[in-house]
Amino acid sequence: MGAGHSHEPGETLPPAPPDLRRIVTMIIIPLVVATLIGLIVLWPRGPSPQQASDTTQRLHGEIVSATPACPREVPAQPGGDCGTAQVRIGDQVVDAVVPTGPSAPVVGVGDDVVLIASVDAEGGQRYAVVDHDRWGWLLALVALFVAAVIAFARWRGVASLVGLVVSFAVLLGFILPAIVRGEPPLAVAIVGSAAIMFAVIYLTHGVSVGTSMALLGTLAALVLTGLLGLLTTNLLHLTGSGSDEAAILANVLAGVDLRGLLLAGIIIGTLGVLDDVAITQTAIVGELSLADPTLNARQLYRSAIKVGRSHVASVVNTIILAYAGASLPLMLLLVTAGTGTRDVLSTQVMAAEIVRGVVGTIGLIAAVPITTALAAWAVARSHRHRADHPHAHPEPDAS
Repeated sequence: MGAGHSHEPGETLPPAPPDLRRIVTMIIIPLVVATLIGLIVLWPRGPSPQQASDTTQRLHGEIVSATPACPREVPAQPGGDCGTAQVRIGDQVVDAVVPTGPSAPVVGVGDDVVLIASVDAEGGQRYAVVDHDRWGWLLALVALFVAAVIAFARWRGVASLVGLVVSFAVLLGFILPAIVRGEPPLAVAIVGSAAIMFAVIYLTHGVSVGTSMALLGTLAALVLTGLLGLLTTNLLHLTGSGSDEAAILANVLAGVDLRGLLLAGIIIGTLGVLDDVAITQTAIVGELSLADPTLNARQLYRSAIKVGRSHVASVVNTIILAYAGASLPLMLLLVTAGTGTRDVLSTQVMAAEIVRGVVGTIGLIAAVPITTALAAWAVARSHRHRADHPHAHPEPDAS
């Protein structure tokens, strides 16, 4: 690997000397072991909590024929002149009602739909269309996404997709089941995020000192985010309740820690952006050292941090607007109710969203100087080793 022209895929910093690799290994291995221990201790065991018995069944079918929607004041009835549909389920065609209202599905012949089958008072089956079946189009959209990533990023894109699969595997196989079974959400989120971080960063960017610096910067920022979130939710007396989802969860999962769930959401939501910022800052330091190997750690840090400030300035707006967009229906509801701005922003639900955005952004800001400092230190140490052992690292050709 040439020390003065380019880095191999996965290398964001110049080749590291053996002593630096040993130091990084001695730091990373205990963190990996701690994460594995956390996974073992918090791993979801035993059956999930029993939910209330439900006599309904979800089915999928295709609309064969449909009548016009009923007026809002007229309920749809099986066999009626409005709000009914015939739906093919396999080889069977059944009559189903289509609910009315602003959120009710508008169906037509050929639409794939989801039905609920329930038992009526006479013991017969009653069917109701509850939604469109979007599974086919979702698969097509995901296939387009995969093709676009691979076509642009090639093997690096394949690695990133594998990392994405790992992320969802940890989320669906560990984080959510562990929370359902009563494990503390904050601890589960920290351990799960660490597992995702180790797998995704190394899978996507390769195993190297550079990616290890990015990983350590991400981990430090995640810890800071968790501590700041804990402090903020205490100061603001946030309980994680107040939303419809929280109310449903409190009924379905008795004893669930809603405040811990809020903190877990902050940590997991911040993880993806931290990965991007940390890897970018490490790569910037590597490219600066490649352009001018005489730069020391302080000079590398000062130059790279300027780019980091510009990156953070653009990402901060993105994060805050993303949270605002997700809360737009709630904000509109509160505003139309005649509530003042101060009262709107200080409600339990809106304050929680503000905390998500602000705490996550502060964690993002912290990741930039931490990762930049780590990367600059690693590069400076590599340069010193190369200067002290010139024969071990011959200079490349100028060609």
